[in-house]
Amino acid sequence: MKAYEVRETTGLDGLHLNVDRADPVPGPGQVLVRMRAAALNYRDQGVIKGAYGYTKFPVIPLSDGAGEVVQVGPGVTAFKAGDRVAGTFFVNWIAGRIPPDASKNSLGGMVDGVLAEFVLLNETGAIKLPDHLSFEEAATLPCAALTAWHAVVEAGRIKAGETIVILGTGGVSCFALAFAKMHGAIVIMTSSSDGKLARVKALGADMTVNYKQTPDWDLEVLKLTGGAGVDHIVEVGGPNTLAKSMLAIQPGGSIYVIGALGGTGAIDPRAINRKSIRLQGIHVGSRDMFAAMNRAIAKARLKPVIDCVFDFADTKAAYAYQASGSHLGKIVIAIP
Repeated sequence: MKAYEVRETTGLDGLHLNVDRADPVPGPGQVLVRMRAAALNYRDQGVIKGAYGYTKFPVIPLSDGAGEVVQVGPGVTAFKAGDRVAGTFFVNWIAGRIPPDASKNSLGGMVDGVLAEFVLLNETGAIKLPDHLSFEEAATLPCAALTAWHAVVEAGRIKAGETIVILGTGGVSCFALAFAKMHGAIVIMTSSSDGKLARVKALGADMTVNYKQTPDWDLEVLKLTGGAGVDHIVEVGGPNTLAKSMLAIQPGGSIYVIGALGGTGAIDPRAINRKSIRLQGIHVGSRDMFAAMNRAIAKARLKPVIDCVFDFADTKAAYAYQASGSHLGKIVIAIP
């Protein structure tokens, strides 16, 4: 089969297409999936640069993909040939608390991922897709969608009429917008691009702030909320934005820490105490959360926001486009 492999931590130069990789054969408790589409996450840029010390090379990258089951191994009862499935981001997080070794059991990190024609998944590491989604749409769910669902719904328990700031307009942020509006929340989104802000406004955002034009976006959020601040913040920037998030949150509010797109550094913890802020780390989610999210997506017939779809042969161009930061929503790779 054909599969992309990250062989060296040299960025795109270390990403190679292997056209003669052995076809996998399902063992006990495994399913063989013919992949039809895969989706990029910010984390995938880190994998090709060796940012995660637990990754062993060579590794097939990408955690997010969708396809159809072509063969099941001995003992498999949950799936049959022809079922449309996605893989779960973590191989071993089924329910409850995140396992201590979850990061070492994530697709496209320590474990081979989905940027291949065929992929082996554990029976407990696969999940059926909402019927109304194409493979390209469903490929966006395992990481970005589940991360947003975990933050907004599972941890946040967001309610109608509550306010939420969502930083950025990438995959997680666009899913967070969709889930927040699904529950009747009032959404404020930030970006450095007026064009992107116009697009998320059309997708349902109630208010927007251009943080390039308004660097003190936290003060603007306070102004938009009559000085009260917001109930929830989806925080993807890291320490460079977290201090502003702590100012923009209302006392007793919740900040869901998802990424560090703006870099790393120290934060002053005094505001956390003074305002009784709840800081919740969000690291994707469990299979049970994935199942709950899929039920909600199916009922609402929600469609993911996809910026563009690249051909399998143009995978490096997809990575480069993601690195440029020009996209809104998800970048997908179709696997022929």
